[in-house]
Amino acid sequence: MTKVNSIFIVDDDPITVFGIRKILNSIVDCNQIETFGNGKLAIDAIKNILENNGEIPEIIFLDINMPIMDGWQFMEEFINLPIEMRVRINVITSSIATADLDNWENYRKKTHHIVDYANKPVKRSEITKITKPA
Repeated sequence: MTKVNSIFIVDDDPITVFGIRKILNSIVDCNQIETFGNGKLAIDAIKNILENNGEIPEIIFLDINMPIMDGWQFMEEFINLPIEMRVRINVITSSIATADLDNWENYRKKTHHIVDYANKPVKRSEITKITKPA
């Protein structure tokens, strides 16, 4: 079983959050799994962690289409934060738009973090593969 200190799930769909949490609880040994209903709540939490010298999540599951701050807006702010460690960001979406694939490719190239992309619904085998610290 993979050992992970902290995972963030950033998604406004409670069914997706429930499913990801359920799978994570069976495949990783994780000290903390936090959920956020939009990117603004998650980015504020990460900024707060940085200000208090806390531990940044090792893995983030990120939806694209959310209210207040979507996944791409979150990514734009996240990659500009002074985070030296590599974080695995798993973009999980129901979108089939080529613009979203283009955005993913763009962010993947712009950052030292690992940025993966998967379509909903995410299968257990996919979550197992993408739930490894960077």
